[in-house]
Amino acid sequence: MARVYLETSFFSECCTIRTGEIARGRRATSLNWWNEHATRFDLCISNEVVRELSTPDFPEAVRGPALAMLSGLPLLELTGDVMGVASLLVAEKVMPRPAVEGDAMHLAAAVVHRIEYLMTWNQKHLANPNKRTHLMIACARLGYLMPQIVTPDLMIVENKS
Repeated sequence: MARVYLETSFFSECCTIRTGEIARGRRATSLNWWNEHATRFDLCISNEVVRELSTPDFPEAVRGPALAMLSGLPLLELTGDVMGVASLLVAEKVMPRPAVEGDAMHLAAAVVHRIEYLMTWNQKHLANPNKRTHLMIACARLGYLMPQIVTPDLMIVENKS
């Protein structure tokens, strides 16, 4: 099975309390993927997801349910290699600072552990087509392939019977 790294924004959108049209659509799409399609993949996270979801930046109404979703998901180790890749991504200016947390750490964990997909709703720094080539070059320079960075709607697998 293909492996999917679930970045913080996926869980945040699953549990959002925002009521705008886009937020409602992302929540519905994310929950549909989680409930109907996630079992077709090997899912993983890192301690960076846990750290981000545990901060007071998330309202308790989001934080509690989002953290509950993490139960049983394997954690990718944030090794020295992961830190090195994250630092390079920040130095190359394809990921925002700091290198020791956030977007750079999520991508670096997926890259170093050779995860096929990174699922996110972060379209500013991760699921941004304008960054794709630069990210691929930075990863290739280090001998890694970049995972496909996708939003949940791109990972809905329809059964055609």
